[in-house]
Order: sequence, then C-alpha cells, then structure tokens
Amino acid sequence: MSETVNPEKPALASDLILPEIARVLRAGEIAALVTLLDAPASPSHSGAKLLVKNSSEHWGSLGAPSLDERAAAQAVSFLASRVEAQAFGVAEFAPELIEWRGARVLCERLEPEPHVVICGAGHVGAALARLARLTGYRVTLIDDRAAFVARERFPDTEIHLVAASSGWTQAVLEQIGTGRGVSVAVVTRGHNEDEECLRAVLSAGPDYVGMIGSRRRTNIVLERLREAGMDEECLRGVRAPIGLDIAAVTPEEVALAILAEIIAARRGGAGAPLSAWRREK
Repeated sequence: MSETVNPEKPALASDLILPEIARVLRAGEIAALVTLLDAPASPSHSGAKLLVKNSSEHWGSLGAPSLDERAAAQAVSFLASRVEAQAFGVAEFAPELIEWRGARVLCERLEPEPHVVICGAGHVGAALARLARLTGYRVTLIDDRAAFVARERFPDTEIHLVAASSGWTQAVLEQIGTGRGVSVAVVTRGHNEDEECLRAVLSAGPDYVGMIGSRRRTNIVLERLREAGMDEECLRGVRAPIGLDIAAVTPEEVALAILAEIIAARRGGAGAPLSAWRREK
C-alpha cells in the first residue's frame, strides 16, 4: 500500500524548522539539514527540508513520515562521515519507498564555526594563530603577559586577543564555552602554566586538546593532573606532544604540524602520506 503524501505546503514546513536551526547553532550542536532536491512523483515537495540531529530527532518534513524516518537515519550516517555536503538518491537508502523512486536529497552539515583557542602567545602560538586564520579558522590567542597579546603584534583584527589578567583558568573557560567545534593548543612557557591551562581545558571538554613539549615535560604535567584526581580517560585524550611528526624545527613548522593534526582530528583524517598506497604494492 502506498503512503499518503503530506499535503502541507513544503515552504511552510521549511519555515517551521528555521527556529530549530537557530537553536542548534546557538547551542553549539551538530545537525544535518536534508533538502528534497527533486521528487518526480511529487514535484510540489521539491525544496522541502528536514533538520536532523545525531540522535535522529528531527523537525520539518520531506513530504511523508516514512521518507522522513529513512532520510533521518541516512542523515545520522552522513554526520558520522564528517563530510560537509552530499547528495543521495532515495533508492540508495530506502529502495522500498516505491513512490519516492527517482527522488534525491541533499544532506548539509550544520555545526559551530571551527574555533582554535591557543594558550600561549610565544613564537609557536603566534605562528599558529596566523596560520589558523589563513586556513579559515576563528582564532583566539590567550596569554597572561599583556604585551604578548598586544594588537601591534597582530594587525589581523580577526585574531581575538585575550590577556589573562585574572589567571589562565577564567580566561580559558570563557573562550572555550561549550567546547563544541573548539580545538585547544596549549603552548605556554612552562609546566605551571601548562598545568593550569590543561586543567581548565579538560573541564570544558573541547573537541581537540593538545599540549606542546617534550615527552618528559608533557608526562610531568599529565602526572600532576593524574595525582590531583583528573579523569584518566580525559588525560588519555590529550595530544601530547602536540602535532604530527613532520620533523618540525622552526616555530612556523611546529605551528604547521599542530594545525595539520587539528585538521586531521576535525575531518577524520589519518595523517598518513597520501602516496602510501603506491609503496604497499
């Protein structure tokens, strides 16, 4: 038995999800916006939209409950792939929906603007701030030395500068917020600063946390936090020493290694050479 198509005008259904889209973005959550690109059997529904969260909870309608349910499941799989946008034929994920054969949907990822928070405005932190901005990230640079985050050092006004005059903890927590879409690089000048920053960072739970330093230095800081009762799972998630192994030497090279790891973590990349498959033959 074929299903009755929802007679509600698609434009109206789409308007109803706009407040939910705004709410999702304000909350720093991740969701997929599914748009019906074409529907030969129901052309009036082309352009209808469905907003889908990771939990499969959804708002709006593509035109029929069965299509909404199957499209929502497909959207959840799409979100796991970390792809920005992808089109699917309904026949690919719901071949049993005969009445929607030939229809296509577009899934688009909605997420907070990627934000890099850098603790420490020394040579590496400054280089990382500039490089992250160049690649399109929102950037916040924090230091407890006001002179190191003076605007004269960073003419690019898109780099947000924060002087941690009241200590690292308050400044770090204010900038990380919910932690969604946030990558934090701890590149301060010493053990004590590292420890204070990392304690605050881990309590906020950002998507990525990395700390600069030798194995010995990073192990000292992590062990201090372990002895202070910090959750072991949180500590295991810290990328320390930070960055990919590209044998970096200069501050700019170290910044590149750090940003490469941040991008790989965000996009789901392995960080391996793209040419490796040739040598495996």
